[in-house]
Amino acid sequence: MTLISREEIKTLLEQPRQNSVSIYMPTHPAGPEVRQDPIRFKNLIKEAEARLIDAGVEQNDAVELLAKAHQLDTSDFWEQMGEQGIAVFISKDIFRYYTLPHQFDELVVVTDRFHIKPLLPILNGDGRFYLLALSQKDVRFFEGSRYSIQEVEVENMPKSLDEALNYDETAQDGQFRIATSKGGTANSFSGAQPGAFHGQGSPDRDKHQEAILQFFHAVNGALQEKLRNQTAPLMLAGVEYLLPLYRDANTYQHLIEEGISGNQEILSAQELHERAWPIVEPYYHKSQQQVVERFNELFGGNTGKASNELKEIVPAAYYQRIDSLLVAVGQQQWGLFDPTSETVYLHQEEEAGDEDLLDLVAAHTLLNGGTVYAVAPEEVPFSTPIAAIFRY
Repeated sequence: MTLISREEIKTLLEQPRQNSVSIYMPTHPAGPEVRQDPIRFKNLIKEAEARLIDAGVEQNDAVELLAKAHQLDTSDFWEQMGEQGIAVFISKDIFRYYTLPHQFDELVVVTDRFHIKPLLPILNGDGRFYLLALSQKDVRFFEGSRYSIQEVEVENMPKSLDEALNYDETAQDGQFRIATSKGGTANSFSGAQPGAFHGQGSPDRDKHQEAILQFFHAVNGALQEKLRNQTAPLMLAGVEYLLPLYRDANTYQHLIEEGISGNQEILSAQELHERAWPIVEPYYHKSQQQVVERFNELFGGNTGKASNELKEIVPAAYYQRIDSLLVAVGQQQWGLFDPTSETVYLHQEEEAGDEDLLDLVAAHTLLNGGTVYAVAPEEVPFSTPIAAIFRY
C-alpha cells in the first residue's frame, strides 16, 4: 500500500491545469460484494468518460485518456485487493491509483485539477505522524497513519554516529571533527559548528554524550529540511538515555513529549506502529478539539479571524490566509471562484465548469502549510460544511 502523504497530494495538486479525472470507490476484500467491485469500477469509468465529453473533450480523446484505468481492471488486481477503498487520478500527464484502508463513497469528479478532499481523513483526521527511531548505529525515520507505517529516506541524514562524526585518531585529549554530510557541508545542519569540537578534560562518558548530541544536531538539521512547513507530530523511539539528548538538539515544533523507550533496533516497522499509535491517537483528538474551541472563541468574539462563510473563506484560502480548517467529508459545494474579482459563485447543483469549492479551500490550505481536519459534518461548528481560522 502506498501511504498518502502531504507530498503525494501536493504532486497531484501542482500538476498543470488540464482535464483531470478523480475516481473514488469503496472496495470489498471479502464477501459476496467482491464480484460487484469490477462492475462498479467499469460504471465509474463510463461516468468519467461521459463527464469528459460534457466538458468538451472529443470521445476518442476521452477513451484514450481513460485507457490506463481500463488496463487496471484485471482479475489479478481485484483478487489481490486487500483494502477498503480505491482512489484513481488520471490526466494527460499523470496516472496514479491508491488502494487504501478507507471506505470512500462512490464519486467521479472531472475538472481542471484533481479532487483530493476524500483523502484528507487519512492525511489528518486518521492520524498522520512521524517517528524517529534512534540508535547510535542505525537511525530510521518513518511516516505513519492510523493504519500503517513506512520507512522514509531523508536526504543528508546520517544513519549512524560513525557516519556523522569523523574521529581524528591523531588528535589529543578527545578532540574530534564533524563529518561533512552527503551533498552538504559541516554547517549545513542546525546547531552544529564547523571545525573541531573539543572535549578536553571531560570524562569519557561526557565526551561520548557530547558526540551523540552533535550527531543528533546533524539528524535534526536534515529533518528540518524534510519537515519544513509540516505540522504532523513527531515521536521518538530509542533507549532511554538517547531521548533527552535528541530533545536537546531538536528544533521541530511538533515533537511530542511521550516516546517509545527501548532498543528500537530489534523492533520491526509494524511493532513500532503498534506501540506508536496508542500514543499518537489522543494527540489528534486533543488537537482537533483545540481547533474547534479556538474557532468558537474567535468566532464568538467577532474578531474577524474566524469564519464559516464560504464566500469569505474561498478567497482567504487562495491568498494563503488560512491557519486551520475544519471541512465536512462527504459533502460538496459546487461553484466557481474568480481570483481577479475575488468573487465566489455558488450553485445549488453542479454546472458545467464547476468545482467543489470545499475541495478548493482544503487544497489551497494544505498547499500553503495550513492544517486541515476533514471531519464528519456534525463535527464542524454550527453545522456548516466548513469553518476556518485565519492567520490575519
